[in-house]
Amino acid sequence: MIDMIEPVLRWLVAPLVAVVWYLFNRTNKNTTDVAVLNAKLEAQSRNFDEMRETIKAIFKKLDSIEQTLRK
Repeated sequence: MIDMIEPVLRWLVAPLVAVVWYLFNRTNKNTTDVAVLNAKLEAQSRNFDEMRETIKAIFKKLDSIEQTLRK
């Protein structure tokens, strides 16, 4: 009985466990990569918003200078 179980474990279960372990590790790596990319996207989005606000402030200042010069 045990002689029949050993080949099944060696040639069927062990490779299946190895494949599942490989896929699990690969999925975890992909999850980490996605988290890093999301963090970078958020940082770039914040920088873009800051630049947009700065440009708006510059244009407001230029408009006020233009209004002062027209008077």
